[in-house]
Amino acid sequence: MGAHESRGRAARPLHGITPGAAGGHASWGFGMGQSLRLQDLISVEMLQKVQDNFSGATGIAMIIVDDHGTPLTTPSNFSAFCHAIRTSADRRDLCFRCDDDGGRRALLTGEPSIYQCHSGLVDFAAPIIVRDQYLGAVISGQVLLREGRDLPLAFISPPDDSWKQDPHLRALREKVQEIPYQKLRSAAYALFHMAAYLVEESYSNAESQERSAQDLRVMEESKRRLELEKSLREAQLQALAYQVNPHFLFNVLNTIGRLALKERAHQTEEILYAFSDMMRYILKKSRSQIVPFQNEMEHVRNYLNIQKIRMGDRFTFALDVDRRYDYVLCPFMVLQPIVENSINYAIEPREAGGEIRITARDDGRDLILEVLDNGDGVDAETVRTALAGTADQHGRTSIGLHNVDSRLRHFFGDAYGLQIESPHIPGGGTRVRMRFPLQYDPCNG
Repeated sequence: MGAHESRGRAARPLHGITPGAAGGHASWGFGMGQSLRLQDLISVEMLQKVQDNFSGATGIAMIIVDDHGTPLTTPSNFSAFCHAIRTSADRRDLCFRCDDDGGRRALLTGEPSIYQCHSGLVDFAAPIIVRDQYLGAVISGQVLLREGRDLPLAFISPPDDSWKQDPHLRALREKVQEIPYQKLRSAAYALFHMAAYLVEESYSNAESQERSAQDLRVMEESKRRLELEKSLREAQLQALAYQVNPHFLFNVLNTIGRLALKERAHQTEEILYAFSDMMRYILKKSRSQIVPFQNEMEHVRNYLNIQKIRMGDRFTFALDVDRRYDYVLCPFMVLQPIVENSINYAIEPREAGGEIRITARDDGRDLILEVLDNGDGVDAETVRTALAGTADQHGRTSIGLHNVDSRLRHFFGDAYGLQIESPHIPGGGTRVRMRFPLQYDPCNG
């Protein structure tokens, strides 16, 4: 008999038939091109329940196998004869071969195949196919025909009558259920159509869920783009506010005024040009999301020059950046907010001795930029809230670091987020590190 309890050996394709293809059709993929599996569409528990109920109603043995012929369910209603006949390893292998050949025949025809097993019992294999892909088969039977014993049902494998030499097997064979051929055929086609309906419904549901998931991904991507656009607008507005808030503007104008009284000279001209260049960069370049690194550096150099003239000997700065990095691309206004943080929290609180150093190097893949100050540093919780955009600074939410971090991750990936290191001790300083790919194509980013 064909329906079996357990393979007991490595599963193999059905005699040269490639798993996942039916009737010569190419395998159809679902979800990123992966082949369907029956157990992915319907749970094995549900398959077992359907099988047990149908087998109980008809009284015929049944098992469900996958596209490799490997059992997915525990067999239902095995006959005592078939249980006994497979106590012999040789006969058990013949049963396995019948199962494989029966599934192969059903696969090739695309409909139930009714045949005799090597012991002369009648079985059928009903293929489970969805969208031209063979997912498995229902193997059922272990019966004799009540009438029409001379129906030309071919043996699926060469007949083996060796069981007739065993009185016990002969006695069990006499107890094998006899049913009309039409009932067996009706059961075969009922299972065939029921399996097709269940699998098709499950497939349609899975396909619908996949479309819903895809729609959700599109919505999330759209939301992420809107958040990026908002973040960029915030960066533009904050960049402008950094330079033209009343306090900063008052300091700049006062500095220019004092210098104008003392000298008709170069520092006055220098600070005016630096301030003009900064405003020009903010107002004219703020529509560009990606800019050459040299533009960011020039903007920061102007900013530091103004602060140096304003604050005098209270701090010094150094820029160790090779000109070979001039045309590396980076997001607009990602460096100046970091430097301003150093001015506000490391330099301003000191009467003298403040230092800011900006360095650039590369590892062959990325430009690695570091901003280092010699302030008293920040604690880990402040770093966390600053990057999350929830840090409270004098009654308002500070979003500068969060904004920069978010845009770096958006353009280059999560591995490119800001890195902030600080021992949080007097004079221990803070190191902020960011990276830009040496080769970056904005059109493919």
